[in-house]
Amino acid sequence: MSYRTAAWLAWSLWGLALTLTALGLLLLALILSHPNTHVYDYWFNNTLIVIDVTVGAIVASRRPENPIGWLLCLSGLATSISHFSAQYAIYALSARPDSLPAGEAFAWIVTWILPIMIGLGVFTILLFPTGRLPSRRWRWLGWLTIAFVFVGAISGAVTSGPVDGLGPLRNPLGIVGFTSGFKAVLYPMAPFLFAASALSVFVRLRRATGVERQQIKWFAYTAAVLAITVFLQIITFAVETPLWFEKAEFAVFTAAGTANTISIGIAILRYRLYDIDIIINRTLVYGSLTVMLATAYFGCVTATQAIFQTLTGQERLPQVAIVVSTLVIAALFNPLRRSIQSFIDSRFYRRKYDARKTLQGFSAKLRDETDLDALSDDLVGVVRETMQPAHVSLWLRPDTPRKGEQAV
Repeated sequence: MSYRTAAWLAWSLWGLALTLTALGLLLLALILSHPNTHVYDYWFNNTLIVIDVTVGAIVASRRPENPIGWLLCLSGLATSISHFSAQYAIYALSARPDSLPAGEAFAWIVTWILPIMIGLGVFTILLFPTGRLPSRRWRWLGWLTIAFVFVGAISGAVTSGPVDGLGPLRNPLGIVGFTSGFKAVLYPMAPFLFAASALSVFVRLRRATGVERQQIKWFAYTAAVLAITVFLQIITFAVETPLWFEKAEFAVFTAAGTANTISIGIAILRYRLYDIDIIINRTLVYGSLTVMLATAYFGCVTATQAIFQTLTGQERLPQVAIVVSTLVIAALFNPLRRSIQSFIDSRFYRRKYDARKTLQGFSAKLRDETDLDALSDDLVGVVRETMQPAHVSLWLRPDTPRKGEQAV
């Protein structure tokens, strides 16, 4: 395929996905004019798919030989079809019944397209960044994903009961007894496939070098967060969860999915744009610091309240106790941050941590060293230890006298 043909096809898929998304939002606006009509549960998440399909079109048009861009385009197109079909079915069957034809057909599309979207997402993670599997040992995951898509789509097409996200609308071709089979396929397999594909990224990261390693660093960071949020989302589908949990999960899932797609574009097109190591390091440090400070604060307040209630019999904690607890946490911030930073550097960034310690020691020795030969040996040793080059040599320019001066 020529670059011109690839660009035309990629941007055609982009235009089709955006058109379907825009039509879905138009139908949503019409649905909102009927107050008693159910609103599609995932309209906001599916609208953000324009980011995925835009990144996919850019990557596919510039790197047509890499299937990652095409997978993003197809994933965006599948999601936009699901979004439009859901809005169409709700409008045609609930908001204004019989106003549009084939409402039940579009409701049926929503029942079986989700496994396809999941399969495209898994393959995007599994094949990143080269478009090939990490090794032949990962073929089983590819075939398992293909089997999941076929079985999930077929079982979803005949599952009975209300369609997920469409409120009271039911599958027009549902067969009684297939609902449990669809859940048995979707709920345990989807998080497993995403987790296994995320694991393949980290396996690839350990073996990669050069440009590929820089690319995977971006993607591994966001893929890990996305895999966790997918698991949390499956929990909200499978069991009853509090409203705050569902909102928090939705917000994190949306942010992680968007960041994951953007990281793909950055990694493939401009992998040196930012230093992902700094982002990962800061996330580990400040994430751990936030959890520890929050735990310490609530533990301190709870313990103080229990002691105060035992001594005075009053349940309400004095304002001064809350202020004191806040000051204690503020005083712990910097010492705790330094301790966590040192621990993470020594455990996860050992090579850079050792290099920094070595350079600090060499700098201290440099101030007192007067022997040039000993200093040269120390410098070569430091370079070997910190940078680990294949070969290192040190050349010192001879001290030649200036014009008009006599050498001593």
